[in-house]
Amino acid sequence: MEVRLQKFLSMAGVTSRRRAEEMILQKRVKVNGITVTKPGVKVDTEKDIVQVDGELCKLKNSNVYILLNKPKGYITTLYDPFGRPTVWELIKGVGTRVFPVGRLDKDTEGLLLLTNDGELAYKLTHPKHGIEKTYIVKVKGNISRKAIDNLEKGVILEEGKTLPAKVRVLRKENDYSILEITIHEGKKRQIRRMCEKVGHPVINLKRIKIGDLTLKGLKAGEWRYLTKKEIEYLKNL
Repeated sequence: MEVRLQKFLSMAGVTSRRRAEEMILQKRVKVNGITVTKPGVKVDTEKDIVQVDGELCKLKNSNVYILLNKPKGYITTLYDPFGRPTVWELIKGVGTRVFPVGRLDKDTEGLLLLTNDGELAYKLTHPKHGIEKTYIVKVKGNISRKAIDNLEKGVILEEGKTLPAKVRVLRKENDYSILEITIHEGKKRQIRRMCEKVGHPVINLKRIKIGDLTLKGLKAGEWRYLTKKEIEYLKNL
Protein backbone atom coordinates (compact mmCIF):
# COMPACT_ATOMS: atom_id res chain seq x y z
CA MET A 1 0.00 0.00 0.00
CA GLU A 2 1.33 3.42 -0.96
CA VAL A 3 0.84 6.35 1.43
CA ARG A 4 2.36 9.77 1.87
CA LEU A 5 5.51 9.77 3.96
CA GLN A 6 4.07 11.93 6.74
CA LYS A 7 1.08 9.59 6.97
CA PHE A 8 3.42 6.59 7.18
CA LEU A 9 5.28 8.18 10.10
CA SER A 10 1.97 8.84 11.84
CA MET A 11 0.75 5.27 11.25
CA ALA A 12 4.02 3.94 12.65
CA GLY A 13 3.42 5.91 15.84
CA VAL A 14 6.50 8.10 15.37
CA THR A 15 4.70 11.43 15.56
CA SER A 16 1.71 13.39 14.27
CA ARG A 17 1.37 14.19 10.57
CA ARG A 18 2.05 17.88 11.16
CA ARG A 19 5.17 17.15 13.18
CA ALA A 20 6.24 14.61 10.54
CA GLU A 21 6.17 17.35 7.91
CA GLU A 22 8.49 19.44 10.08
CA MET A 23 10.87 16.50 10.50
CA ILE A 24 10.96 16.01 6.73
CA LEU A 25 11.74 19.69 6.14
CA GLN A 26 14.51 19.40 8.74
CA LYS A 27 16.09 16.63 6.60
CA ARG A 28 15.75 14.05 9.36
CA VAL A 29 13.94 11.43 7.26
CA LYS A 30 15.40 9.05 4.68
CA VAL A 31 13.64 6.70 2.28
CA ASN A 32 15.78 3.89 0.87
CA GLY A 33 18.89 5.75 2.00
CA ILE A 34 17.97 9.04 0.32
CA THR A 35 17.14 12.10 2.42
CA VAL A 36 13.66 13.43 1.71
CA THR A 37 13.24 17.20 1.93
CA LYS A 38 9.67 17.71 0.72
CA PRO A 39 6.46 16.38 2.33
CA GLY A 40 4.11 14.47 0.08
CA VAL A 41 6.52 11.82 -1.16
CA LYS A 42 4.77 8.46 -1.34
CA VAL A 43 6.23 5.29 0.15
CA ASP A 44 5.30 1.64 -0.16
CA THR A 45 4.52 0.42 3.36
CA GLU A 46 5.73 -3.10 2.51
CA LYS A 47 8.83 -2.43 0.40
CA ASP A 48 10.41 0.94 1.20
CA ILE A 49 12.90 1.43 4.04
CA VAL A 50 12.18 4.53 6.11
CA GLN A 51 14.59 5.98 8.68
CA VAL A 52 14.17 8.84 11.13
CA ASP A 53 17.39 10.23 12.61
CA GLY A 54 19.11 7.06 11.42
CA GLU A 55 16.66 4.74 13.19
CA LEU A 56 14.62 2.26 11.16
CA CYS A 57 10.93 3.10 11.17
CA LYS A 58 8.39 0.49 10.17
CA LEU A 59 4.87 -0.66 10.78
CA LYS A 60 5.15 -3.45 13.32
CA ASN A 61 1.91 -4.95 12.10
CA SER A 62 -0.94 -4.22 9.76
CA ASN A 63 -3.27 -3.04 12.50
CA VAL A 64 -4.64 0.48 12.25
CA TYR A 65 -6.06 2.51 15.14
CA ILE A 66 -8.14 5.63 14.55
CA LEU A 67 -9.83 8.17 16.81
CA LEU A 68 -12.75 9.99 15.17
CA ASN A 69 -14.83 12.90 16.42
CA LYS A 70 -18.14 11.65 15.05
CA PRO A 71 -20.68 14.34 14.15
CA LYS A 72 -24.42 13.93 14.53
CA GLY A 73 -26.24 12.45 11.57
CA TYR A 74 -23.78 9.66 10.78
CA ILE A 75 -24.47 5.93 11.20
CA THR A 76 -21.81 3.93 13.06
CA THR A 77 -21.32 1.36 10.33
CA LEU A 78 -19.28 0.99 7.16
CA TYR A 79 -22.30 0.57 4.88
CA ASP A 80 -25.95 1.52 5.12
CA PRO A 81 -28.46 -0.09 2.72
CA PHE A 82 -30.71 2.97 3.01
CA GLY A 83 -28.00 5.33 1.80
CA ARG A 84 -27.64 7.27 5.03
CA PRO A 85 -24.25 8.90 5.80
CA THR A 86 -21.83 6.53 7.56
CA VAL A 87 -18.62 7.05 9.53
CA TRP A 88 -16.73 5.32 6.71
CA GLU A 89 -17.32 8.42 4.57
CA LEU A 90 -15.39 10.46 7.13
CA ILE A 91 -12.26 8.26 7.07
CA LYS A 92 -11.92 7.35 3.39
CA GLY A 93 -8.28 8.43 3.41
CA VAL A 94 -7.30 5.57 5.73
CA GLY A 95 -6.61 3.19 2.86
CA THR A 96 -7.49 0.02 4.76
CA ARG A 97 -10.70 -1.43 6.13
CA VAL A 98 -11.39 -0.77 9.81
CA PHE A 99 -14.49 -1.25 11.93
CA PRO A 100 -16.03 0.75 14.78
CA VAL A 101 -15.27 -0.20 18.38
CA GLY A 102 -18.73 -0.13 19.90
CA ARG A 103 -21.41 2.20 18.58
CA LEU A 104 -22.66 5.75 18.78
CA ASP A 105 -26.21 6.13 17.49
CA LYS A 106 -27.05 8.53 14.67
CA ASP A 107 -27.96 11.41 16.97
CA THR A 108 -24.96 10.97 19.30
CA GLU A 109 -21.68 12.72 18.62
CA GLY A 110 -18.16 12.46 19.94
CA LEU A 111 -15.29 10.04 20.41
CA LEU A 112 -15.37 6.86 18.35
CA LEU A 113 -12.49 4.42 17.93
CA LEU A 114 -12.07 2.38 14.75
CA THR A 115 -9.57 -0.42 14.17
CA ASN A 116 -8.93 -3.74 12.47
CA ASP A 117 -7.49 -5.16 15.70
CA GLY A 118 -10.24 -7.53 16.76
CA GLU A 119 -8.59 -8.51 20.04
CA LEU A 120 -8.36 -4.92 21.25
CA ALA A 121 -11.89 -4.13 20.04
CA TYR A 122 -13.22 -7.03 22.10
CA LYS A 123 -11.33 -5.86 25.17
CA LEU A 124 -12.63 -2.30 24.90
CA THR A 125 -16.26 -3.33 24.47
CA HIS A 126 -16.58 -6.23 26.93
CA PRO A 127 -17.99 -5.06 30.30
CA LYS A 128 -15.70 -7.38 32.29
CA HIS A 129 -12.76 -5.10 31.47
CA GLY A 130 -14.54 -2.05 32.92
CA ILE A 131 -13.22 0.51 30.43
CA GLU A 132 -14.55 3.94 31.42
CA LYS A 133 -16.53 5.93 28.85
CA THR A 134 -17.47 9.51 29.68
CA TYR A 135 -20.30 11.55 28.17
CA ILE A 136 -21.63 15.09 28.36
CA VAL A 137 -25.40 14.74 28.57
CA LYS A 138 -28.06 17.43 28.27
CA VAL A 139 -31.37 16.20 29.67
CA LYS A 140 -34.84 17.67 29.98
CA GLY A 141 -35.83 19.19 33.30
CA ASN A 142 -34.08 20.22 36.50
CA ILE A 143 -32.68 16.88 37.60
CA SER A 144 -33.31 15.87 41.21
CA ARG A 145 -30.89 14.39 43.73
CA LYS A 146 -32.98 11.22 43.73
CA ALA A 147 -32.63 10.82 39.96
CA ILE A 148 -28.86 11.32 40.21
CA ASP A 149 -28.64 8.73 42.99
CA ASN A 150 -30.56 6.24 40.84
CA LEU A 151 -28.19 6.78 37.92
CA GLU A 152 -25.20 6.30 40.20
CA LYS A 153 -26.53 3.14 41.84
CA GLY A 154 -27.73 1.53 38.62
CA VAL A 155 -30.96 1.59 36.64
CA ILE A 156 -33.03 -1.48 35.80
CA LEU A 157 -33.38 -1.88 32.03
CA GLU A 158 -34.99 -4.71 30.06
CA GLU A 159 -31.78 -6.76 30.02
CA GLY A 160 -30.98 -6.13 33.68
CA LYS A 161 -29.55 -3.54 36.03
CA THR A 162 -26.80 -1.23 34.81
CA LEU A 163 -23.50 -1.09 36.66
CA PRO A 164 -22.94 1.88 39.00
CA ALA A 165 -22.16 5.11 37.14
CA LYS A 166 -20.35 8.30 38.05
CA VAL A 167 -22.51 11.41 37.68
CA ARG A 168 -21.42 15.02 37.97
CA VAL A 169 -23.83 17.94 37.56
CA LEU A 170 -22.31 20.63 35.36
CA ARG A 171 -25.34 22.92 35.11
CA LYS A 172 -28.98 23.02 36.18
CA GLU A 173 -31.74 25.22 34.80
CA ASN A 174 -35.52 25.08 35.11
CA ASP A 175 -36.04 23.26 31.82
CA TYR A 176 -32.78 21.34 31.37
CA SER A 177 -29.68 19.98 33.14
CA ILE A 178 -26.19 19.20 31.86
CA LEU A 179 -24.43 16.18 33.32
CA GLU A 180 -21.13 14.38 32.97
CA ILE A 181 -21.79 10.63 33.15
CA THR A 182 -19.15 7.90 33.20
CA ILE A 183 -20.12 4.26 32.65
CA HIS A 184 -18.16 1.00 32.43
CA GLU A 185 -20.30 -0.94 29.97
CA GLY A 186 -21.92 -0.38 26.59
CA LYS A 187 -25.50 -1.55 26.39
CA LYS A 188 -27.46 -0.36 23.36
CA ARG A 189 -28.38 3.34 23.74
CA GLN A 190 -27.54 2.93 27.42
CA ILE A 191 -27.18 6.57 28.48
CA ARG A 192 -30.40 7.56 26.72
CA ARG A 193 -32.33 4.69 28.27
CA MET A 194 -30.92 5.33 31.75
CA CYS A 195 -31.90 9.00 31.67
CA GLU A 196 -35.33 8.18 30.24
CA LYS A 197 -35.84 5.69 33.07
CA VAL A 198 -35.25 8.33 35.76
CA GLY A 199 -37.60 10.79 34.05
CA HIS A 200 -35.13 13.03 32.22
CA PRO A 201 -35.00 12.27 28.46
CA VAL A 202 -31.78 13.15 26.64
CA ILE A 203 -31.70 16.30 24.52
CA ASN A 204 -28.08 16.05 23.43
CA LEU A 205 -25.40 13.40 23.95
CA LYS A 206 -21.66 13.54 23.31
CA ARG A 207 -18.95 11.04 24.26
CA ILE A 208 -15.82 12.91 25.30
CA LYS A 209 -13.53 10.18 26.68
CA ILE A 210 -12.67 6.50 26.47
CA GLY A 211 -10.25 5.77 29.29
CA ASP A 212 -7.75 8.64 29.09
CA LEU A 213 -8.29 9.27 25.36
CA THR A 214 -10.03 12.55 24.56
CA LEU A 215 -11.16 14.62 21.57
CA LYS A 216 -8.49 17.26 22.13
CA GLY A 217 -7.59 19.03 18.89
CA LEU A 218 -10.29 17.37 16.78
CA LYS A 219 -13.27 19.23 15.36
CA ALA A 220 -16.46 17.37 14.47
CA GLY A 221 -15.78 15.10 11.50
CA GLU A 222 -11.99 15.09 11.98
CA TRP A 223 -9.89 12.04 12.86
CA ARG A 224 -6.33 11.01 13.60
CA TYR A 225 -4.25 7.90 14.11
CA LEU A 226 -3.54 6.84 17.67
CA THR A 227 0.05 7.27 18.75
CA LYS A 228 2.19 4.31 19.73
CA LYS A 229 1.89 5.39 23.36
CA GLU A 230 -1.92 5.53 23.16
CA ILE A 231 -2.11 2.08 21.57
CA GLU A 232 0.07 0.60 24.31
CA TYR A 233 -2.08 2.35 26.92
CA LEU A 234 -5.28 0.76 25.55
CA LYS A 235 -3.69 -2.67 25.35
CA ASN A 236 -2.55 -2.42 28.97
CA LEU A 237 -5.92 -1.39 30.39
